[in-house]
Amino acid sequence: MSFESAHAWLAEQAPDLRIIDQGRSTATVAEAAEALGVEPARIAKTLALRVGDAVMLVVARGDARLDNAKTKAAFGGRPRMLDAEETLARTGHAVGGVCPFGLAEPLPVYCDVSLRAFDTVFPAAGSRTSSVEVAPERLADLVAKGWVDICKLPD
Repeated sequence: MSFESAHAWLAEQAPDLRIIDQGRSTATVAEAAEALGVEPARIAKTLALRVGDAVMLVVARGDARLDNAKTKAAFGGRPRMLDAEETLARTGHAVGGVCPFGLAEPLPVYCDVSLRAFDTVFPAAGSRTSSVEVAPERLADLVAKGWVDICKLPD
């Protein structure tokens, strides 16, 4: 269902975005960067989080890490990653293919400002081998409730 739901959503909402299927794993930032021939930072990872009672998705650049203090300031609590089972149940996508497209249930999606460093980024497209290339602003326009600054970059 995951690839199919993401593909159907993209076909309806953003038919100009081409799904890239590498035919090999893009489940981790490192694997995706290698398969796509881009730097790891340009991989747009989708994090499934719980903050208090709220479940949300945050799309951030591949080398960014959540900053607990920034997240608490933005959302009023400490973030907890959903486990693999709940991630699949809530998003319809298995870990390694989680994306903000074709979700199993409506969830708020936020884009981290770290994505704005690039002309285009590569979020997953519902499977562990697929992705799309999209400008960060376009991604936010398509799926995000808004922009947040809740990540820190590597030193």
